[in-house]
Amino acid sequence: MQLTFLGAAGEVTGSSYLIETGTVKFLVDCGMFQGGREADRKNRTAFKFDPKAIDFVLLTHAHIDHSGLLPRLSAWGFRGPVYCTAATADLLHVMLKDSAYIQEKEIEWRNKSRRRSRFPQDLAPLYTVTQAEALLKQLHRIDYEIEITPHPTIRCCFRDAGHILGSSIIEVWIKQSAGQKKIVFSGDLGQPGHPVVRDPAIIRQTDVLLIESTYGNRLHRNMRDTLDELVHAINDTLIQKGGNVIIPAFTVGRTQDILFLLVDLHRQGRLGDMEIYVDSPMARAATEITLQHLSLLDQESANALQWINDSARKPRIHFVQDTDESMQLNDIKRGIIIISASGMCDAGRIKHHLKYNLGRPECSILITGFQAARTLGRRLVDGARQVNILGQEVRVRATIHTIGGLSAHADQADLLAWLGHFQKMPEKIYVVHGELSNSTALVNAIQQKLNWTASIPEYLSEVTL
Repeated sequence: MQLTFLGAAGEVTGSSYLIETGTVKFLVDCGMFQGGREADRKNRTAFKFDPKAIDFVLLTHAHIDHSGLLPRLSAWGFRGPVYCTAATADLLHVMLKDSAYIQEKEIEWRNKSRRRSRFPQDLAPLYTVTQAEALLKQLHRIDYEIEITPHPTIRCCFRDAGHILGSSIIEVWIKQSAGQKKIVFSGDLGQPGHPVVRDPAIIRQTDVLLIESTYGNRLHRNMRDTLDELVHAINDTLIQKGGNVIIPAFTVGRTQDILFLLVDLHRQGRLGDMEIYVDSPMARAATEITLQHLSLLDQESANALQWINDSARKPRIHFVQDTDESMQLNDIKRGIIIISASGMCDAGRIKHHLKYNLGRPECSILITGFQAARTLGRRLVDGARQVNILGQEVRVRATIHTIGGLSAHADQADLLAWLGHFQKMPEKIYVVHGELSNSTALVNAIQQKLNWTASIPEYLSEVTL
């Protein structure tokens, strides 16, 4: 039995793992690489396997760095089922079509530039909206805690990962002539006590474990201090400075978290009247999907929703749909909060809002999630004083706030606590989905705190289980 690390090995994005036995080949995740030219090159490279030979895919959750190459896989010949939770399937109907639309538009823009430079041949998008729609027909909806048998030699169970709506830890039992082997894929593990979603499920035994390490080198700020900073940043910007608050946010998960927190802080009297603009059609759709899966929400979020339904003094939340309305927001110079995608500032409408607000010292940019290397968001976090946005150089005069405690990922302490529930050390632990320094820190912490051995796989490396 072979396990190949097709992505998220020594880096955060591109999560994908190939498992091959004598009788079955399947993938866990098929994610897009994100962050710069090298990511684009990897996305455009031919698959390291024959897509037609893949029997099925198990998908941990809907984020594009875990799901974003599924339409390309289908377009190249994969015809099997993609197993995921019902909430993940609902989100994918929005996210993959949106991703394809972005691919088409960005390639259209690049080809216009190439023609002006007399390049002889146009580029093709990674995949089209039509190809994304074709892949969506291959989704199979799975309930949490119910075992499925996607192949006579394979059993699987999806458990709540507490990361975003529908996110999963996947347990896989593989039967071979030599006996049965169990592999656990952590997916992206959530932070216990995080708003909206429930806490990650506990797993007590496995032979092989793949565990994420996005924040394997640090501890998040506690929620009390995080909310204090959030309140200060918003009140200081809107009331004292008279500017705008710009919040880059992933449309699935982070946007809903921020909306919940803003409403709850207003309910507590810590934030006053607010004009909140959610500038992302996909975020509106994702929020509506969230409201269709109330059974997956934690109790605090359910209470906040009830208060919103009953209260006449709730904040004013506007969901912006068309492009013209989005552009009109750039004419508003003070007093609004704009939540927009993408979360790493590398695509979408957020780039326009940054272009018009980054150069204004009275404004604030709230970075509330992980920023991958080489992304615009990462450059802002690292203190860049000037950035290029949409072909224009923009001076960074706005205040950049990094609100780390809102992460939807477990930090090092959370990861170690989750590992501590295993009854014994797995035979093999592979630390994935983290920048090399973060993964290394988690490997060292596992050795020091648990006296267990773990390793960091290399990109495209193969191991025999």
